[in-house]
Amino acid sequence: MKKILVTGGLGFIGSHTVVELQNEGFEVVIIDDLSNSSLDVLKGISSITGKTPNYENIDLKEKALVEQFFQKHKDISGVIHFAASKAVGESVQMPLHYYENNLNTLIYTLKEVIGLDESNFIFSSSCTVYGQAEEMPITEKAPVQPAESPYGNTKQIGEEIIMDTCYVNPELNAIALRYFNPIGAHPSAKIGELPIGVPQNLVPYITQTAAGLRECLSVFGNDYPTEDGTCIRDYIHVVDLAKAHVVALQRLLNGKNTSNFESFNIGTGVGSSVLEVIKTFERVSGQSLNYIFAPRRQGDVISAYAHTEKANKILGWKAVLTLDDAIRSAWHWEKQIRNI
Repeated sequence: MKKILVTGGLGFIGSHTVVELQNEGFEVVIIDDLSNSSLDVLKGISSITGKTPNYENIDLKEKALVEQFFQKHKDISGVIHFAASKAVGESVQMPLHYYENNLNTLIYTLKEVIGLDESNFIFSSSCTVYGQAEEMPITEKAPVQPAESPYGNTKQIGEEIIMDTCYVNPELNAIALRYFNPIGAHPSAKIGELPIGVPQNLVPYITQTAAGLRECLSVFGNDYPTEDGTCIRDYIHVVDLAKAHVVALQRLLNGKNTSNFESFNIGTGVGSSVLEVIKTFERVSGQSLNYIFAPRRQGDVISAYAHTEKANKILGWKAVLTLDDAIRSAWHWEKQIRNI
């Protein structure tokens, strides 16, 4: 049984990935500082899988604590690194927080991974590394444009740090998974997206508005050069995304990678506008949503959806769940935590 470290493992994507790892028989250790998560998530993971992962509350910006952790856990075979601040709009307002948190935590973790007997590293990257891509769908060969936000820039820089480190450390094997827009919740409704404070992402804002926690949903911009004037994104079910991490990890553990740094788009290949997501929610939930149009939000690109052939062919991974599935599961989760 291989031991895998998941940083940010009580967060939205991290918790779903822990579930999939445990379902595949891995021993999981979680590091999470609870800055954007809750210890209750650990109970949800345990309830779903019947196993409680090891958990340590560590701030990965504290270099000495990171070193101490790895001294205790020298038998780790792989690290999946989620721990990061993740909101595009917030990053524009708080750039130094994003650079400090997202880059220092990566550097301190990566330095320790190099010293392990098995140096396998999965990086939680993002389609924001492409900036506003010139062509849709976006392939992994698309030129990297200037980042539209500090968040996107931390993902660009993060990949560069990993590539440079892999170049001089051939024993290090890394895969960057460039997610598009993760949404939804586990079908059990025992874990899901649980933003602290006002949601920064579309779907939890939709479900919180429908649940009565928010008065109104603001749609940022209805004058984009798209069919209905709103931004287009590739919304992927978080369970599909979590499974991609397990497949990528197994690729490294089995020595199937063809270079020691690889990158893959993880999305559905289908672009949906903000209004289409709203209409999907109204259809699957059977209730209307109160929303208004607001000015464009700095940092948002017009359109981003994935070309997924590389992940489909090389990883043998494909998204199977639909937008309807994701929205329905997100609403099921929201109703469960609000006792609706």
